[in-house]
Amino acid sequence: MRPRICLLLLFLLSVLSLLPSQPGLAQGEAPSALVITVDAPVNAAMLAYLQRGIRAAEQGGAELLIFELNTPGGSVTLMQDMVEVIRGSQVPVVVYVAPRGAMAASAGTVITLAGHAAAMAPETTIGAASPVGPEGEDLGETMAAKEKNILKATVRSLAEGRGQGAVDLAESTIESAAAVSATEALQIGLVDFIAQDRQDLLEQLDGFTVQLASGEITLETTDAAITEVRPSLIEQLLTILTNPNIVFLLLTIGVQAILIELSSPGGWVAGFIGVVCLSLAAYGLGILPVNYFGLVFLAIAFVLFVLDIKAPTHGALTAAGVASLIVGALVLFNSPSVPAVQRVSVPLVIIVSLLSGAMFFTFVIFAVRAQKTPVRMGMESLPGRLGVVRDPVSPVGTVQLGGELWTAEVIDRNEELPAGAKVEVVRVEGNKLFVRKADL
Repeated sequence: MRPRICLLLLFLLSVLSLLPSQPGLAQGEAPSALVITVDAPVNAAMLAYLQRGIRAAEQGGAELLIFELNTPGGSVTLMQDMVEVIRGSQVPVVVYVAPRGAMAASAGTVITLAGHAAAMAPETTIGAASPVGPEGEDLGETMAAKEKNILKATVRSLAEGRGQGAVDLAESTIESAAAVSATEALQIGLVDFIAQDRQDLLEQLDGFTVQLASGEITLETTDAAITEVRPSLIEQLLTILTNPNIVFLLLTIGVQAILIELSSPGGWVAGFIGVVCLSLAAYGLGILPVNYFGLVFLAIAFVLFVLDIKAPTHGALTAAGVASLIVGALVLFNSPSVPAVQRVSVPLVIIVSLLSGAMFFTFVIFAVRAQKTPVRMGMESLPGRLGVVRDPVSPVGTVQLGGELWTAEVIDRNEELPAGAKVEVVRVEGNKLFVRKADL
């Protein structure tokens, strides 16, 4: 019953974590500014987090929502959903590319332009918004033209109030994957401010006029109190699953756990862990721009591991499996078209692959030993076992071995073994044991 109770508690905790938590806003006349922070590729969790932040700002009467962004890009469909959510907000949304060294690349460029105001921290970049396929590959000529034209129309509508220079730059980020620094973006008018930190941003936003669907609003942010909207547990988990290193580890652990379950059925822990890990890995693979051909090499690797256990080759198949595992991971996550920030760590792949190979090689060693060990059953298993004298053996008596009483004869006929003495079985002849005093 205890495992079921634990699973029920985990389920209830997961359900509770899904419930939206509203931040406590500062009371009184001072304006408030809510902040949501994203440092990940564009994914479904980011969209849900943005929606929750806007809803909290609207219900709490916040002056504005600051969307602190650092992203290499992601799904165009989710990007369009986020643009729609931002533009439909009843509270001004300020997209702030931060901290130093952050980027608003690819889909992040369009999201930044969608903000009612846009700002960047020093040493940040924006651009490189050319569309690619779901696996990071280049689109065909016709499809690329369609996608680019749609995206250029989107950025034109978002940047038209910023001047022709901003419109031209926004289009070039899509047509030729142009990218610019924060200083260049500000000079051209693609963004409104360069802010050192949140407080600096609020000071610059004070008195700035933004255009909402309901009309123009002049921001009053000098004394605004900053309140952070923290991501929920589920949102954090789904964001972590966009990390290729985490996805690779989940994939490897999941397959190994399933193999352990299949090799020794009857339990449920290994199988449960394997199913959970593979399910989470599948979500991550659906978000990341991966080359699914790499899964073929991963499947071959684990088949080779299993074959080396069933038909040992002294580690040859295990070595081939390690090589296939490394190649499969690199093909899956590190194809040339995949952005560098979304690639798996090569040292991690090599270390995990070697550990997996070592584990399976250990299984091979035990399998070989088991095959070479002679089968001992019935009478053949008795020599070497220890028993206890019940009736004195001089030279014949009774010995208890396990739960049975046997007639026993001492090998040295001149030796007498009293009741309670420990004896060792030397051999068995018929129904009689030949024993000697055990060396303790």
